[in-house]
Amino acid sequence: MAVPGKKASKQFSSSTTYMASDEDLQIYCQPCDEEGTRLPAHGYCTDCKEHLCKTCFIAHKKNRLSKHHKLQDAMNMPQVLQQRSKSIHTGQSNFLTTPCLKHPQEMIKFYCHDHVEFLCSVCVTLAHQATSCNVNYIPDISGDIIDSKEYLVILNAVNTTSDKFQQILKDVKNMTHKSNSSLKESLAEIKKFRQEINQRLDELERQAEDAAKVIEQENNKHLKAVETTCEDITKSLKISTDKIKQLNTSKQSDKLFMELKLAEKTMKDMEEKEIKLSSYDIKEHNFKANVAILTNLKAEKSFGTLTQRTLNKEALPIQIQSRQSLHEGEICVKTSKDRTRCCITGMTLLTPDLLIITDYNNNALKMVDTSSQSVYDQLQLESEPWNITTVTSTDLAVTIYDRQTIQFISISSNKLIKEHTVKVSRDCYGISCYQGKLVVSFVDPAKLQILDMNGTILTTIDGKNIFKDPLYITSNRSSIYVSDSGMKAVTRLNWQGEVIGSYSGISNPAGMSLSDDGTVFVCDNKRNVIEEISGDCSRGKVVLKNLKNPYAICWCEETKKLYYSGGENDGQYDNFLHTYKLS
Repeated sequence: MAVPGKKASKQFSSSTTYMASDEDLQIYCQPCDEEGTRLPAHGYCTDCKEHLCKTCFIAHKKNRLSKHHKLQDAMNMPQVLQQRSKSIHTGQSNFLTTPCLKHPQEMIKFYCHDHVEFLCSVCVTLAHQATSCNVNYIPDISGDIIDSKEYLVILNAVNTTSDKFQQILKDVKNMTHKSNSSLKESLAEIKKFRQEINQRLDELERQAEDAAKVIEQENNKHLKAVETTCEDITKSLKISTDKIKQLNTSKQSDKLFMELKLAEKTMKDMEEKEIKLSSYDIKEHNFKANVAILTNLKAEKSFGTLTQRTLNKEALPIQIQSRQSLHEGEICVKTSKDRTRCCITGMTLLTPDLLIITDYNNNALKMVDTSSQSVYDQLQLESEPWNITTVTSTDLAVTIYDRQTIQFISISSNKLIKEHTVKVSRDCYGISCYQGKLVVSFVDPAKLQILDMNGTILTTIDGKNIFKDPLYITSNRSSIYVSDSGMKAVTRLNWQGEVIGSYSGISNPAGMSLSDDGTVFVCDNKRNVIEEISGDCSRGKVVLKNLKNPYAICWCEETKKLYYSGGENDGQYDNFLHTYKLS
């Protein structure tokens, strides 16, 4: 580490540091060397693998990040220049060149995991000391970031967020068109009604038309605002994605690490904007004629009223596609840590090639790499996990039903890590998360609860006359779907807990998975089929048949692949996930 205030004995270009000249027979201080100052080496740090001048040697003992390093004096230090640490990459001698926002004269060189912040040396000294923060030197932790799982997860999260905003824009356009069309239909009814009365109604008709046009203008104004916001965010995310890919291709690991962390933080910031834009309130309009005008025209002050009904994505027609299926094989999920045959009761996707499953029999969570078709990591739990849901791009929630607990899990450095737990009132089974809200099902007695991330109960839905065995749940913006083997039905509720649909054309429903267009895949392990039912639960169609007791299920929209587990009490079958391509 170069120390301010010491005098240079010789100035030279850092590019000559390792030239085999006569001058290089003398060992020089490597930190000073990089800054263009050549001073004789006074000692050597075996941790940093660097020769140090006297000033740097003394400072090394005092610096918070290096005071525990092992140092050698001039008599014991290596007498040849040591090879650089692998964290310093070829062509990156000046790789840490981003100025600190708080201290512009200093470069960012450190990362605080606790505060999720980039730091310079001054930041570390003043506000992020070792006693309170987990701080790392960026080159020490960035070496394996190129093409890593973290790179893929964050890049996928950026793309997913971009897709969500594009979908929001698409939904608002569709609903605005329907709203504007309903206004035109209302105006036509107004004109039809107008023909039955005399010229006295001309003024009232114009007032009604003006009111409708004002609403239409407000609709279009709102659409323009949403369109501008979504397009700006999409462009910004595209720029971020391109930069991430370019840095990964050029193998600039340090900048890539910083860019990925910035992108990850941006994703969290985008969640609030996503929720705000998704909470659109666009009305459908119908004209209700005031027939009293015909008998008491002069006494009436209104030509009629425009009734309103809030439109949402699910209000649009949902079609079940005709699909072709292709069996792509099985993925073995049994590991050497397992004590018995697998029983996969839940699964969720983090990325198209990263599937997280719950193994009920072996008290385990498993991270499955679908591309290599292998179990990447396994986390043992205190008891049998039942179901799992994705909370964020790197966080999960799992029901441990007999412990009446929801276990939160994070993923870091390609490892599954236990986080905090939330205690619930009864044995819990199904779980689903949407925009920061958890929906959890209970069997005895049958009910649903909507919780926040801290476990605070927001809504309780009594299952009397609605549920018997609600073992699985999935949810989206407008609906909660419950798979109930006792009722032999999939029940649809809104977020206020009201039943708004039910599909009973199924014998023994089990696991479910939502598609992006709002349809629901559901296992029927009595008929040995998987059905796809419409989002309003009005109709369904078998997409896979002649299966073996399908139980848990997961759909990947990007790859059009359906994964399911079976339960036959047969290790040769239960230890595998079965993969189908649906087109």
